[in-house]
Amino acid sequence: MALRCGLVGVPGCGKTTVFNALTAAGASVFDGAEMHRATVEVPDPRVEQLVDLFRPKKIVPSTLDIVDIPGLEEGSTAEGGRGSKLLTHVKEADVLIHVVRCFDAPTGDAPDPIHDVELLDLELMAADAQTLEKKIARRAKRARAGDKDALREVEDCQRVLDRLHDGVPARRQELTPQERASVFECTLVSLKPVLYVANVSHGEALDGPLVRALAEPAGQERAEVVAISGSDEAEISELPPEDRGEFLAELGLGEAAAARVIHAAYRELGLVDFFTAGEREVHVWTCREGDPAPVAAGKIHTEMEAGFIRLEVIPFDAMIEHGGEQQAIAADARRLEGKGYRVQDGDVVVVRFSPPR
Repeated sequence: MALRCGLVGVPGCGKTTVFNALTAAGASVFDGAEMHRATVEVPDPRVEQLVDLFRPKKIVPSTLDIVDIPGLEEGSTAEGGRGSKLLTHVKEADVLIHVVRCFDAPTGDAPDPIHDVELLDLELMAADAQTLEKKIARRAKRARAGDKDALREVEDCQRVLDRLHDGVPARRQELTPQERASVFECTLVSLKPVLYVANVSHGEALDGPLVRALAEPAGQERAEVVAISGSDEAEISELPPEDRGEFLAELGLGEAAAARVIHAAYRELGLVDFFTAGEREVHVWTCREGDPAPVAAGKIHTEMEAGFIRLEVIPFDAMIEHGGEQQAIAADARRLEGKGYRVQDGDVVVVRFSPPR
C-alpha cells in the first residue's frame, strides 16, 4: 500500500505550487475543486541497480499518494464549515505535510510562520473537537447504563477533548495505548504526525530566519522542517529528468524537493524499504523500522505472516558487490533469520513460509 500524505496549510502559503513541485502534476489553483490527488514513485537509486542486475520483466517501486486540499481559512472548521468537509480528504493520510509561507505575499503581507502554524492547528483541533463530541454523545447512553467499555471510551475521549480545548493538538498529548484505541475510529487529524515544509521565494536562503523560526513548533513534536522554493522546484519538475540535475545544482541542491520531502516523511514515520528481486520482478516493500520478520513478510502477503518459517536475507550492498543472488550465496553473504529478526532498510529477502491448509 502506498504511503499517503495530505498537504495542508493556510490560504496563500503556496501549497498547490509545492504539490506541483512534488508531483509534476501541473495542477492549477483551486476553482471550486475540493482536492488534487497524484501518485508519485518514491525515488530510490537502489531500484535501478537491482534492475540492472536482474533484468526483471516487471518493476514495482514504492509509491506515495499525495492529496492537496484548499487552504483552511480561520473559522472554516466551525460547525458546518467547509473546512471540516475538506479535511475528510486527508483523514486517511499517514502524515500531514504542513506547507508554511516563508515569503512576502503579493499583497505585501509579511510572512509569520508561527502564527500560521498556530492558526492551522486551531482549525485541526476544532474539527477534531466536533468529532469527539459526536462520539461522546453516541456512547453516553450506554455509559450511563453501566457499559464499562462505553464508559472507558467516553472518559478517554473527554480527556483528549479537554486538552484540545486547552490548545494542545492530539499528537502532542502523549496519549496512552488505551486512549489511542478509544479515539481510533475518530481518525483525528491533529493526531497525525506532521512534516513542515517551509516554502521560500526564488533566490531566498533555505536556512534563513523564517525557516529557523519553524524550529520551535517542530521541536515541540520532534518533527522535521524541509525548506524548498516551491516556485523554482515546480518549474524544474516539468523538465525532462535528464535536465533537472543541472538546475538543481544551480540552486545548490543535491536532491529535488520530492526526494527531500519523501525521505523526511519516511523518517517521520519510521519507515524502511526492503526488496524482493529476481528475473520475474523487482519489488519494493515498505514496513516500519523495527518490524519483526513475520510482520514485514505480511506486507508481501498475509499468508506469509501467518505461516512464516524463516527469512533469507542478502543486504543490498552485498548483492551489488557480488553481482547477484547466487554469487552472494557463494560468498556466504546470505543470512537465515527467524521470527525475531528486525528487517533492515535495503534487505533483499526471500520468505519461506508454510501456506495454510
